[in-house]
Amino acid sequence: MIWPFRRKSKKRIARIVIEEPITSSTRISTLKALKQVEEREFPGLILRIDSPGGTVGDSQEIYSAINRLKSKGCKVIASFGNISASGGVYIGVAADKIVANPGTITGSIGVIIRGNNISELLSKIGIKFETVKSGLFKDILSPDKPLSEEGRALLQNLIDESYEQFTNAVSLGRKIPIEDVKKFADGRIFTGSQAKELGLVDEIGDEYKAREIAAEMTNTDLKIEPLTIGKKKKKILGLLPGSELTEKLINLLNFEIDTINKLLWLYKP
Repeated sequence: MIWPFRRKSKKRIARIVIEEPITSSTRISTLKALKQVEEREFPGLILRIDSPGGTVGDSQEIYSAINRLKSKGCKVIASFGNISASGGVYIGVAADKIVANPGTITGSIGVIIRGNNISELLSKIGIKFETVKSGLFKDILSPDKPLSEEGRALLQNLIDESYEQFTNAVSLGRKIPIEDVKKFADGRIFTGSQAKELGLVDEIGDEYKAREIAAEMTNTDLKIEPLTIGKKKKKILGLLPGSELTEKLINLLNFEIDTINKLLWLYKP
């Protein structure tokens, strides 16, 4: 017996939305949705991305899951919304096709790691940390001391390795020679139209354009609405006046705390 939520959906396109910075919670919800798409055997998927990117490891796991889904025969079309930058691009290049609005903010291919140096502030208010460690770099990016030159060199090696992983994925997914990718993969941002000229995007258009491409690639009826998988449930907070702004502030604070001292594929003006 096939349960209703796992019924096969060979005549309908699935849709997954990523509209937040990429963190562990984004990874968990997206991987769960991708698994449902695979189990129900959707012939195609619209991956709607509206994200500035986020943590490297979480972006890589989503990227790998998309490639596994494609290996099962599902066609994946990425639709870039207001912004799909850095880690959003990394996820997008796993798709078979990418569609972006002409004014979409995209690009920002590169890596960053952030730490907080509040040693001068701590000194002024008379707070001092005592640290016992097993190695020279065990407390690297600790907020109570400035970053040493040796520590900076170590972190730069991590950044460089992560950058190679990013640019190689772009080169592979977009079929652009790696030397050409590195000419524009310096953190700069592009509009969707500029990205198309560089080969980062296949078509200029809205999400409906992505649906047209998906219908053609999967031989499905364009008139049948895609089924959104993994819809977010509204929290009780969302019912209160001013809750939208409050939720955004809470999410921003959580993201800042969660990403300190982590390698990021993130566009952050």
